[in-house]
Amino acid sequence: MKMHIMPIRRNLKFHVPDDKVLNWHSWGPTVTQFFNTLSLFFPEGERFFINSVRKYRDRIEDPELQEAVRAFIGQEAMHGREHEDYNQKMVEAGLPVDTQEAIVSKLLDVISKYTPNALQLSATVALEHLTAILADILLREPDLIDDSDESYQRLWHWHALEETEHKAVAFDVYQTVFGSGIKAWGLRSVGLILATTIFFSLFYPFYLINTWKVGQLFNLKGWWLSFKFQWLKPGGLRRVVIPWLDWFKPKFHPWDHDNREFLAEMDNLIGDADGYQKNEAA
Repeated sequence: MKMHIMPIRRNLKFHVPDDKVLNWHSWGPTVTQFFNTLSLFFPEGERFFINSVRKYRDRIEDPELQEAVRAFIGQEAMHGREHEDYNQKMVEAGLPVDTQEAIVSKLLDVISKYTPNALQLSATVALEHLTAILADILLREPDLIDDSDESYQRLWHWHALEETEHKAVAFDVYQTVFGSGIKAWGLRSVGLILATTIFFSLFYPFYLINTWKVGQLFNLKGWWLSFKFQWLKPGGLRRVVIPWLDWFKPKFHPWDHDNREFLAEMDNLIGDADGYQKNEAA
């Protein structure tokens, strides 16, 4: 199997400021909670992804893919660590993120315990697709996060770049194990439908609660800005609808969305972070 991009495990620390965690985005606190609510899913989600892929490591013979899996695990572990720090700052500021994370953790524990490993891997590749297309929009549309606090910008920028870098690794593991026939296509298609439905059925109630906790629940201007941000202009969610649908093409591969040109931005980002090391064992 020819690797399109070989991921690199980077140990970067961003130290996002705790005094800005409830209102760091340039569009205000309601849009800030949109990003904050996304963040609470990452630590438990990344652990689920890692475990789902690890269950099939012994089925991988290609040395390049083995190396990519190690880097994938390392990157996801770093994402989890940085978002744990970010999420803890939200808890200390009064958001019930710890309770929300516990709900996510319990759900993923049930899925891990009671569903087949194949379905868990299909959910992983599906959610990796969802995060990859969201990352792509963030990289293509700088105004989604421009003029916000620089530390939070760097963290989200880094996460988007590494999600792009490793976006095909779990998919390549899936194809190695299950092939690319009709059964494999059907399983990954079901995986995306279920994963997207479950994710947003949790995301929006959590988002509503977090917006209430910062005193913005009845701020109609804030909700209008959030709606514009998501669905009009810049329309971050609107713009991922077509890429989301591409998943259902029988011959789809994540690098059909070839956006590797953005990875050149990583060097400048590294210079703005601290604690950089790479290629540590995973």
